[in-house]
Amino acid sequence: MDKGISVAEAKELLLKAGEEELPELAKRLGQADKAGVRKLAEQAEKKVAALQAERERMNALWKYEREHADCRFICGVDEAGRGPWVGPVVAGAVIFPKDCDILYINDSKKLSEKKREELYDVILEKAVAWGVGIVSPQRIDEINILQATYEAMREAIRSLDPQPDLLLNDAVKIPGISIAQIPIVKGDAKSASIGAASILAKVTRDRIMREYDSQYPEFHFAKNKGYGTAVHIETLRRLGPTPIHRRSFIKDYI
Repeated sequence: MDKGISVAEAKELLLKAGEEELPELAKRLGQADKAGVRKLAEQAEKKVAALQAERERMNALWKYEREHADCRFICGVDEAGRGPWVGPVVAGAVIFPKDCDILYINDSKKLSEKKREELYDVILEKAVAWGVGIVSPQRIDEINILQATYEAMREAIRSLDPQPDLLLNDAVKIPGISIAQIPIVKGDAKSASIGAASILAKVTRDRIMREYDSQYPEFHFAKNKGYGTAVHIETLRRLGPTPIHRRSFIKDYI
């Protein structure tokens, strides 16, 4: 490579470079005459290092799936919305292919909303099967939040085709399921499949809460997602509950 390469030329090369080409290209650009080109090379090297670190992190997240590789279809299961005062509890279920190549999966709470939305589409694209279960606030009041969570999980699992032969669950063992289960404490940060399920559940529920926000703008559900914030409490006392409030959660405030 010409050591006199311009910054514009270096930028074009970096934009066109594939993941496998980038390390060698960054090394060569680091020997260029122009400081601006060397700066670009430094940025590219940092990008390469970050990508390698992410691949190593994701490799660790396939630990449980590798340990049970004799199972054909391994499904991660998680929920979103056990704590809020408003809206449904939502469960996600995801089966990835054995050779799945996916990055940035994590506990949905550790990801930005933008990143969750991006990963939601990637998960749906790469999954062998995925499912979502939604249980209403009225049903939560009827059977309690834990049983409603189990119901949402069973609904998500039932919707899968093919059906899994092993479930990796975030912390819980789901009653009423004949499929083998492994509860993993903080599993959404330890298993790629559970982490993906947590993202599906979270994105689905957040979208529902944004729809509710347009119906009940005074409560700011798009922002608080139905949790008992100070503004939520004040509005609840001033206006009273909506039809989507969980009455069993707000009895001390009305």
